[in-house]
Amino acid sequence: MTGATGGIGQVLAVELAARGGRMTLTGRRIDLLEPLAEKVGGRAIPADLTDPDAIEKLLDAAGEIDVLVANAALPATGLLTDYSIDEIDRALDVNLRAPIIMAKLTAQRMATRRRGHLVFISSLSGKAASAQASLYNATKFGLRGFALALREDMRPHNVGVSTVFPGYISDSGMFADSGATLPRGVGTRSPQDVARATIRAIENNLAEVDVAPLGLRLATLAGAITPTVSAAVQRRMGMQKITAQLAEGQRYKR
Repeated sequence: MTGATGGIGQVLAVELAARGGRMTLTGRRIDLLEPLAEKVGGRAIPADLTDPDAIEKLLDAAGEIDVLVANAALPATGLLTDYSIDEIDRALDVNLRAPIIMAKLTAQRMATRRRGHLVFISSLSGKAASAQASLYNATKFGLRGFALALREDMRPHNVGVSTVFPGYISDSGMFADSGATLPRGVGTRSPQDVARATIRAIENNLAEVDVAPLGLRLATLAGAITPTVSAAVQRRMGMQKITAQLAEGQRYKR
């Protein structure tokens, strides 16, 4: 599992291990990674996914993989003009390139064995766009299209592919870390909900699982069907203020 040192990643690691998973965890923060691996009885392999050579080395060190959980992601909310070219490249590398390359290399081995599962932890931002999130939307929309197509390609090889789409997650993760506040009526889910959805996706080979209250899931569906109407509704609800708060809270973390 990538992105193990993030708040959601830590919960995912614990819950997957509790289901019998022998965890190999990766992330950049060794100070968090090694204690977490010890806690779940797994292995820690530090890696920086912005390094083009790191992914192959990571997978070689991990050995045979039955389930790949691509959870790592960098914050990328804010106006595109506020990002440097280097920051754009880093977001694309971690949020989109790394999952694609890891899936390519891992899926080849899984197809040979005719078993395995690939899970991508995405975001509802991969289903509906919002103001001041163009870069983040681009990475998550891209990841969704990739996963859906790959799922069909891997079907004949008995390899499953799932994508999990969290909405606003309380307690930990990018939204919680940013300190942003939501309008009245917009609910959240917990990191444990994300973990349960991930386990359900693996065990039942589900193509997609949303992790959000019904209202937010319906709004996301409406955003995918009628994006211009959705944008107008978001403006009236003041959602641009939320993304601006997210961007400000994430400014020093990207």
